[in-house]
Amino acid sequence: MLLRRRRCCSWGPLLLLLGAALCVFYQTLMSASNRLRSGPPPADVRGRKSPHDVTEKTRRVIYILESLQRNTEVRGASQQPAGRRRAVVLTGRHRASDTEVQLYQQVLQQLHYDVHTSRYTETSSVLQTNQGVSGWSLLLCLSSSEPSCLRRVSFSHLQRHQRVNLIPGLMDAFSDAGAGLCHMLTWSHLKGADLPLRPNSCGSTNQKLGMPEDSPSPVGAPPPGLVAMVNIYVLVTSVRPLTSFLHDIMVVATNQELRARPLKLRDFLRQKLGPASSHHALWQMKHVIGDVLQAAVSTNERTERVNRCVLCYQLLTFTLKFSGSITPVVVQVDTDLTFSALRDETFDGQVTKDLILEDTLHFLSHTHLSSETDRRQSLSQDGVCRGSDDLCLSEEEFLLLLQFQRQMSAPSAFHLLFPSSSSSSSSSSSRPLSISDHMVRISSYYNLLRNISSRSDDASSNQESDVSSLGGAAGKGRCGNPHLRQIYTDPPLTLTPPFSPGVKEYCAEVTFDTVTVRIRPVTFSPSCAVHLDEHRGPRMANYPVGLGNSRISILVTDDAEPEPVVMTIYTVHLARENRPSLPMFTDHVTCSFLQDCGLRVRPDRSCGLQTAVMSQRPRHICTSGHQPGRWVVPCLSCSDNRTCDWREVAWQPDGCDHRLVERRSLQGCMTDRKVLFIGDSTNRGMMYFLMERVNSSLEDWGQAHDTLVHRDLNAGQTLVSYSYYPQFWLEKEQRPTFREALLQLLHRSQPLVNSNLTVLVVGGVQWLNTNHLWTVSEVLDREGLSNSLVVVKTLGMGFHLPVDGIRSLSLREIQDLDRDNDNIIATAKHHGYEVIDTFSITMGRYKEFLQGRCACHFHEVEKFPSSRPPADTTSNRTTSNRTTSNRTTSTRTRLSSQSAVQDTEQEAEPDTFTYHRSKNK
Repeated sequence: MLLRRRRCCSWGPLLLLLGAALCVFYQTLMSASNRLRSGPPPADVRGRKSPHDVTEKTRRVIYILESLQRNTEVRGASQQPAGRRRAVVLTGRHRASDTEVQLYQQVLQQLHYDVHTSRYTETSSVLQTNQGVSGWSLLLCLSSSEPSCLRRVSFSHLQRHQRVNLIPGLMDAFSDAGAGLCHMLTWSHLKGADLPLRPNSCGSTNQKLGMPEDSPSPVGAPPPGLVAMVNIYVLVTSVRPLTSFLHDIMVVATNQELRARPLKLRDFLRQKLGPASSHHALWQMKHVIGDVLQAAVSTNERTERVNRCVLCYQLLTFTLKFSGSITPVVVQVDTDLTFSALRDETFDGQVTKDLILEDTLHFLSHTHLSSETDRRQSLSQDGVCRGSDDLCLSEEEFLLLLQFQRQMSAPSAFHLLFPSSSSSSSSSSSRPLSISDHMVRISSYYNLLRNISSRSDDASSNQESDVSSLGGAAGKGRCGNPHLRQIYTDPPLTLTPPFSPGVKEYCAEVTFDTVTVRIRPVTFSPSCAVHLDEHRGPRMANYPVGLGNSRISILVTDDAEPEPVVMTIYTVHLARENRPSLPMFTDHVTCSFLQDCGLRVRPDRSCGLQTAVMSQRPRHICTSGHQPGRWVVPCLSCSDNRTCDWREVAWQPDGCDHRLVERRSLQGCMTDRKVLFIGDSTNRGMMYFLMERVNSSLEDWGQAHDTLVHRDLNAGQTLVSYSYYPQFWLEKEQRPTFREALLQLLHRSQPLVNSNLTVLVVGGVQWLNTNHLWTVSEVLDREGLSNSLVVVKTLGMGFHLPVDGIRSLSLREIQDLDRDNDNIIATAKHHGYEVIDTFSITMGRYKEFLQGRCACHFHEVEKFPSSRPPADTTSNRTTSNRTTSNRTTSTRTRLSSQSAVQDTEQEAEPDTFTYHRSKNK
C-alpha cells in the first residue's frame, strides 16, 4: 500500500485508513511469528537476530513494497493482449537456429513478451522507431552485436522501464577496448590500493590460465585449503548503488583434475573445506569480487551519471585462482559468460550457459514493469518520501529498491553478492536511511526468514554436486515432466520446425561434408532420463550421417523402476545431401583420383583430382578383379571438385575395362550354378546386387543377420545362399567360428558339385585375414569341393568415424589395413582364388557411405510397388525370433541366434512390393 498526501482533512477516512494499516501490520507480524514457531532455528543462526528484532521501519518498507508489487500484478493481469511487453533480440553473427537464440525466444514468450529478432541495431525496425527510445521493454544484445548496441543505443535517453543486458561502464572497465583490468589501476584514487588483482589480468581475455601450484606448508601445519581455478558468474543489476548476485553454478578445475566441470558453488566448497571453512571461503570470495566491482564502478562514476540506464544489467565471468588459501585472487574478468576451460565446451558449456541465461531472464522478469505508464501508476509522482517518511528516496532509487525487494523475495539460483552487511554505512536516526541501507536491511530480513524456515542439509551435501549431467541422467523421484528442454547438436542443426518442448518430430538437412552429428538432449526435470535409440541407450552420442535419410530417436524415460519406462519419444530425421554435382552441358576434361586429401591412406601417392591421361590404345577386358585403377569423373576444372558431374563418376582399372555383362548372357552363365556368400553386410549387398541383375528385381530383401537360402533365382535354375559372419552380438565364447559358419552354409546349400558350378564368395569389411583363406582351403578339401570357384572380396573402408559404441580407426590403423589387404590379395592368389579389391575402390570415396554405424555401406535398396502377382517361391530364411513370410522356415540353431541384434528392417515386406538398388549408389 502506497501512502500519499491527503487532500482532505476529514477524520473519518483517515481513521479507516489507519485501522486498515494496523490490521495488515498485525497480520505481517503474525506471519513472521508463525515462521518462528515452525521449528527451532538451525545451529548456524542461533544467537542471531530474529525477525522480531528487525526494526519496525524495515518491516514497514517491505510491506509497502509488497503492496506495490501486488497492485502491479493485479493491473498486469487485467491488461489486454495489446499491452504485452516487447523484447528485441539482436543476434549478431548467431544463427536463428542456435540454441541460445531459441532459448531467448522460448523463455521470453513464456514470460509474455512479443519477441522481435534482428542482427544489429541498424537493421532493427523496432529500434529505428522514435530513435530507439520507445516501443520496447527489453533489449538483448548477444555477443558480436554488443558494439552495435553500445554505439547506437542512447543509454542516457532510455525510459525507466526499459532494460538492456549491457552496462556501458562495466564494459569499459573490463573489456579489452578499455584496457581490461589495468584500466582501473591507472586511476589516481586507486593507485597503491591493495586490490586482489594479478598483473596478468590485463590484456586479451583469451589467454590460457595455468593451474596454481600447491604452496609449501611448514612441517606440522594443516594442509592447504584449496588449489583450484574457478569461473564465477556474476549478475550486476545496478552500479549506483552497486547491486550484484552470484549464480550457484561455478566451473572449477582443481590440481587433481585439470579439465574443468560445472559444479554447485556451495557444495564444492563444503566438500573441499568442510562446513565451517566453506562458509568463510564463500565470504572471502564475495569480498574479493565485491572489491573489484566497486573499483570498476568508481572508475566510471562520471560516465555512468551521463549514460544512465536504471534497470540495465550485465553478466560477468570472474576467473579466480586459489593457491592453497581460502582467499582467492582475480586473474581475469570477461564481459560475457565463458566456458573455455570445460572439458566438453561444446555441450557442457552451452548447456550451462543456457541454464544461467534462463535463470537470469526469470530472475529479472519479476522486477520488470510493463511500460512507462505502469511505472507512473505504481510510483508516486509528486513526493520524494513515501510511507510516513520511511522511504525518502528519489523515484529512480525507489524503482531500484522495488526491483531489489522482488529479487530477494523470489526463489532463485542467484545469491546476493553486494551490498553486504559490511558495506552498510552507519546511519543515525536523525536522517533518512540511504537506499544502500535499505537494501542491506531488506536482505538481512529475507535471509533470516529463509534460515528459519529451512532445515539443515549438511547430511545430504557431503558429496560433490556435478551439474554437468543436467537433464542427462535421472535424479531421485518420478519423472513428472517428460519433455526436453533443448536438443543440442554439433554441428548445430537447423531443426524444422524450430525446437519446442511440445513438438516431437523434426527434420534437418546437412551438407555432404557433414559425416557425423553429435547430439545431446536435455530434459526439464533431473528426475527424467534421456536415452538415444533405445531405452538403455546413451544420453549423448556421435552419429554417422550417411547419404540420404537417417533417423535419431530420443527417448525420455522414467528410470525409477528396474526397467526404464518410456514416457516420450522425440524423433529427428536427418537428410544428408549428395556430393555437389555440376551437370556437364559443355566441353569438359576428365579428371581422376585415387584417394581424398582428407584421408591419405597411401602417403606416397597423390591425392585429390588430377588430370587423367587417357590412352588411345584399345582396352581389353580385365582378367582379374584386383587390377589397380583410379576413379574418373568429368569436370570443368580438375582444380575444383565442385565443377564435376559426380553422377558420372566411374572406377577405371589401369589398361583394361570391367564390362557389364548383358542380362541374358548373365542368366545363361548362372544356369545350374549355386553361389554361396559368407560374410557381413557388405557381402550381403553384393548378393542382392547379383540377384537383381539376374532376376531384374528383388522379390525379397532384408538386413538379415542369419542364414538365407534362395532357390527361386533365374526361374529356379540358380541357387543363392548367404550366411552372416561374424556374429559379433554374441558373447565371445558363444560365437560360432568361421569354420562352423562355413560348414553350415555348405550343408544348407546341398547338393553341391565339385566344379566351378559351385561358387563361394567370402569377404567383409575388416574382419577377414589370411587365416580365413587357409580355413576355406581346408574345409573345401575335406568336403570334396576343392575344384569350386572361390571369390575373395577384400577389405573396405569403414569404422573411420568416431562413433560412440563401436571401435573407430585412426589414420595409422587404416594404413595398416591397407597393408593387410595386400597380404590377403597375395594369399588369395596363392590359393588360386579370384579377388575383388574393394579396399582400393572404397578408400577414395570414404565420405559417400550410406546408413549404418560402421560407415561402411556403399549400397542401398529401395522399395517399389509391384505390378505383377507374387511369385511362387521356395526361398528359405533361418532366423531365431520370427518367421518372415510364407516362403520362410524357422529353426533355432546356435549359428542363427541373434537376440542382441537391433534390426528394424529384418521383417520381410509384403509380396506386393519389389526392390531395386538405388540409382547412383
